[in-house]
Amino acid sequence: MGNASCHNNHLGIPAGKGPHQVGCADLMVGHTVQGTFFRLYYPCQTSEASEKPDWIPCREYFNGLADFMKMSRTLSERIFNYLFGSYKIPAAWNASFKPDDKYPVVIFSHGLGAFRTLYSAICAELASQGFVVAAVEHRDESASATFYYQENNEAEQRPHAWMYYRALKPGELEFPLRNRQVKQRADECIRALNLLIDINAGKSVENVLQSTFDWTTLENCMDLCRIAIMGHSFGGATVIECLCKEVKFKCGIALDTWMFPLDEEIFPSVKQPIFFINSEKFQWAGNIIRMKKLDSAVIPRKMITIKGTVHQSFPDFTFLTGNWIGKILKLKGEIDPHVAMDLCNRSSLAFLQRHLSLERDFNQWDPLIEGKDDNLIPGTNITIPHTKFLTLQNAFLY
Repeated sequence: MGNASCHNNHLGIPAGKGPHQVGCADLMVGHTVQGTFFRLYYPCQTSEASEKPDWIPCREYFNGLADFMKMSRTLSERIFNYLFGSYKIPAAWNASFKPDDKYPVVIFSHGLGAFRTLYSAICAELASQGFVVAAVEHRDESASATFYYQENNEAEQRPHAWMYYRALKPGELEFPLRNRQVKQRADECIRALNLLIDINAGKSVENVLQSTFDWTTLENCMDLCRIAIMGHSFGGATVIECLCKEVKFKCGIALDTWMFPLDEEIFPSVKQPIFFINSEKFQWAGNIIRMKKLDSAVIPRKMITIKGTVHQSFPDFTFLTGNWIGKILKLKGEIDPHVAMDLCNRSSLAFLQRHLSLERDFNQWDPLIEGKDDNLIPGTNITIPHTKFLTLQNAFLY
């Protein structure tokens, strides 16, 4: 898709920095909306002649992004294809799995208007460091676009149904929609995890998609005592909902979380450690106050803010636009996106080592969890009114 023109030669999604080469493959199970769809990132066998998949899988995703941004599909498809059509994901498509060890597992939940491929910098980095990562594509109508195949239709490879982002209807209250969606998203993440558990146990899975990847090679290669949930924005809310619903998730990493979709009544049920990694420009007092309601005197709850970042500093878009366009579209902040992503990834790895009890060297980045870096703020940059903060401390430290 697109053409690799000179406008983007210096741009691209960074490859993982860990010791493992990274492969990726798509898995779709079931022929209904209730099925499971994710992209798996994993340590793979070394291969020189490996194909890398397109970052945007097909034009319907451009159309979905246009709908989400309330732009003309015809015009935006040309713009998006010119800007982003030639980019590849930094992972080898359907590469052979590397059964080197038992790898811990991360389930990743995308944000509003996103889909399974847009966080490949984060997912590829985790896979390069020895994680198996399933990036779920949600079917709650919060993704820009997604699809499923009807029974007996896979041979033609024509999706039976494309599902696009659903905007609020005139006069519709937002909370009931978002709360219903976050519950569905959590169920989809849990189904993805259960599918990996089945694969690990040697159960056969029918991939509706045509794929050369051999899923049986993952048998007994995942460490199911070490599972985490991670997500951005609406995906951050999904992290908290998942922790409440599924104790197999041992900890959660919530990137620039949008807290609005959550019912606060679930907060006391969340017993696992949570790491909030925020951007400097997106958060506001009401949202931070809701995060603080998850503070605990006994359960680790950490928060840092990355200086100079915006809400879109976490998805891949931040690496794929020049400074001028990136700042106009709010895809880039003042900080070098590579520096910001390294801080996000390294602090996440340190947190995962600590709370999944990994025997790795990620603890070298432990100070980042406390916000100890020139580009980090411990906690938040947002001022919370003192009276509200005192009420919070008294009411929600459990």
